[in-house]
Amino acid sequence: MTPLVAAESAGIDYGVTRVFEEIDLVIAPGTQTVITGRSGSGKSTLLLILAGLIEPSRGAVSWPGLSPDPRIRRGQIGMVFQAPSLMPELSALENVTLPLRLRGTSLATAWADSGAALATVGAADLADSRPAQLSGGQQQRVAVARVLAGRHLLVLADEPTGALDRENAQQVVSQLREAVTRAGGALLLATHDEEIAAGFTARLDLDSLAQATP
Repeated sequence: MTPLVAAESAGIDYGVTRVFEEIDLVIAPGTQTVITGRSGSGKSTLLLILAGLIEPSRGAVSWPGLSPDPRIRRGQIGMVFQAPSLMPELSALENVTLPLRLRGTSLATAWADSGAALATVGAADLADSRPAQLSGGQQQRVAVARVLAGRHLLVLADEPTGALDRENAQQVVSQLREAVTRAGGALLLATHDEEIAAGFTARLDLDSLAQATP
């Protein structure tokens, strides 16, 4: 099966600081992987590299199972960031709808898919609210809904439950995993929450990688 993304001996430096090196990773459709490690181990950086948003200092990253056109490929990759990154002047529903419209989805379909995604994460009643009117946890639910509505082939989630309580965190992760499965895509989720990490069978632990590197 053609992998969606592959990293070969990928490493990253910030100035003279070596964050990580020699990461070999192949992510195929249908797989779900958790990335763990202490704060500063490079979890967020690795996701940004796999998304094509930054280049590795060493090694290479490719996307054999995605479009060779970067403009199209960006629409095939969905990201949930640590900070919700919502547009402040747009309502929650408009924030979820915007990426769909930018990809050329019709207005009617975009509204319908966005409304359904908000309902899935228990945020249907927040549709008309702007980000400033929402709590951190509510904003993160909207950010997750934005990815759910996109039906992306590759979803990269960076600490998506940091602003949620235990019950809601488990629920949101479950919804995210189910949505990725329905889309036939792959999920990489970075977290420091061991309870969430324990629910994944595939794991990349950056702390262990650092200890194994000479």
